[in-house]
Amino acid sequence: MFGFASVSMSVRAAVARVLRRLFHWWFLLTRPMTLGVRAMVLDHQDRVLLVRHTYIQGWHMPGGGIENNEDALTAITRELEEEANIRLLGVPQWHGLFFNAHASPRDHVGLYVVRDFEVIGPHQPDGEIAEIGFFARDALPPGTSQGTILRLDEVFGRVQPAPRWS
Repeated sequence: MFGFASVSMSVRAAVARVLRRLFHWWFLLTRPMTLGVRAMVLDHQDRVLLVRHTYIQGWHMPGGGIENNEDALTAITRELEEEANIRLLGVPQWHGLFFNAHASPRDHVGLYVVRDFEVIGPHQPDGEIAEIGFFARDALPPGTSQGTILRLDEVFGRVQPAPRWS
């Protein structure tokens, strides 16, 4: 008898990735508008925390969608703990709300700047986040998203804030 338990881990991981992508596309097509949050987490050396997802290319600031009955601050608090084992110790600074046409014609992203936090444990690669790290602004990893680079330039005063994510 052939069972799911006998399927190799690599095949199961590939199936899980495909299912996540299909769900992501279904979600985008069935929602009239999506609203998410991201966090620019800066350590005491002004290095920025970036994550590399398993389902999209590149490096991004951690974050995700705002759930039903959830405000933006609660969402970013939850996302930071889930994606990066980061616990907020103070209230993050609101930076702005951006239209993200790259994700969908209905997507909006709110950005918080986080400086008061603690790392509550090492991140173990999982089905969503492949790796995380703190990076100097002048040494971002290859593939850092354009939206991330633009938001860093805004927060550090190199450019004026723009209404679009990228």
